[in-house]
Amino acid sequence: MTQVVHTIDELQALTRNFNGPVVLVPTMGALHAGHLSLVAKAQEIPDAMVIVSIFVNPLQFAAGEDLDAYPRTLDKDVEKLKTAGVPYVFAPTANEMYAAGPRTIIHPGPAGSILEGKTRPTHFAGVLTVVHKLFHITGATHAVFGEKDYQQLLLIKQMVTDLNLNITIIAAPTVREDSGLALSSRNQYLSKEQTQLAPTIYRALHAGAQHDTAAAVQRAVTETLTAHPEIVVDYVAVTSPELTDPVSGENRLLIAARVGETRLIDNMAIELA
Repeated sequence: MTQVVHTIDELQALTRNFNGPVVLVPTMGALHAGHLSLVAKAQEIPDAMVIVSIFVNPLQFAAGEDLDAYPRTLDKDVEKLKTAGVPYVFAPTANEMYAAGPRTIIHPGPAGSILEGKTRPTHFAGVLTVVHKLFHITGATHAVFGEKDYQQLLLIKQMVTDLNLNITIIAAPTVREDSGLALSSRNQYLSKEQTQLAPTIYRALHAGAQHDTAAAVQRAVTETLTAHPEIVVDYVAVTSPELTDPVSGENRLLIAARVGETRLIDNMAIELA
């Protein structure tokens, strides 16, 4: 049985006296197999209470972004979570989460001002603020996030370290369609033709991963993407795992691009000489 909880008081009454691990899977809904893989990761923790939050957080959308259009499918989402065996879904309203308005904000620091943060300068402050609130509200001991949103994952780990939060962050690998396209709630915005074009982003990542210098990686990715002028590239970046300058060994290759009106992001671990 899956219980849907709408208020903070009600949720805290459920978790207050629970003695085992509390594992949070924060989402904005419109759930797909990628989200359900995060749930499965959470369920690997023995004797845990798993809570999936569904909240379209207005604080992480800037003016002109797709807040109003963002898909809201709570009933369908709850059915999927019921099938997955999730006991609790936390689905608050914006007024419940920000009763006095968004007054206190967590600043992400320099790592939040590059890549996604350069294009969306207020985005990560909104993400970190709501994630911190969800940690506190649920009393979570663990939380699961996907590697598809790699910069977000890094900044959440940074927040946990810098603010001395007693919570374990679990990273789950990106789930992809057979074409290689990373699963995303925004994929449903794509037309049939755009859905066939979008996996070019994954092919570009894969092409870059065949090389072992940052310059060669960047060149291979750019060549793959520029062969499809319908894809408008926002950035291609080769960085260390901490999003700083590349190092020898494991690094990260990150891409953001628009296919039609839909902005897609993806990334992959790569090895450099």
